[in-house]
Amino acid sequence: MKPIKLHGQPIGELNQPLICTPLVGKTPEAVLSELAVVLPKQPDVIEWRVDFFDEIANTATVVQVAHSLKQAAGGTPIIFTCRAMHEGGERIPLDGAGVVQLYVAVCASRAVDFIDYEMSNPAQDIAAVRQASRANNLAMIMSYHNFQATPEGEALVAKFAEAERLGADIAKVAVMPKSPGDVLTLLGAVWRADEAGSIPLIGMSMGGFGAVSRMVGGVFGSALTFAVGKSASAPGQIPIEDLRIALSTVGRSVAGK
Repeated sequence: MKPIKLHGQPIGELNQPLICTPLVGKTPEAVLSELAVVLPKQPDVIEWRVDFFDEIANTATVVQVAHSLKQAAGGTPIIFTCRAMHEGGERIPLDGAGVVQLYVAVCASRAVDFIDYEMSNPAQDIAAVRQASRANNLAMIMSYHNFQATPEGEALVAKFAEAERLGADIAKVAVMPKSPGDVLTLLGAVWRADEAGSIPLIGMSMGGFGAVSRMVGGVFGSALTFAVGKSASAPGQIPIEDLRIALSTVGRSVAGK
């Protein structure tokens, strides 16, 4: 497992995937209230899913809330994500160009530490967001989500490789299994991609079957997993307290302790 780094330094425990909890509040007050509930549970990373935010079209408000989150988080890194609707996000009043402008503004504010942007977006938009994140020293996650099915393993390995080719700092793939075999396909693809690539990976199956991938993904090379702090942002997320116990148990077993 290649560790995720912040400003060149690995974060979290050695050889243990990071735990990230999402914030999905619709108002500034709700987002900050969620953070207050989540922080005592000591996640390694916070993700703000701004596509749930009612005032997403007001860039000044988004940036202001991002600064408030940064201050309140007390050093816990923040991922800024506006998940596209075609990859499982909420319906928002912004078009593609508006989303790019929002990412550029948030990057310029330096109020977050990571951004997540889908590889399915137009090449020129990916390049613009990548340029903004690099200019402001923010790490960029390039992601692929499939809420309908789990593609073949070769296709998933190719998605990880595509993210690295496009200049991602971290590659993410999340898919929906229809059987336990699909979970094995995802885990196998993470392992193969981790062997072949040079950047950290995030890989998971969603839903009930996929919950196991959130617990053992680190063994196969996934450097981060998502857990429920207060509210879930995707099906199959496990409460952070339960996930931490599972990760600790798996980690000790793999280490032979």
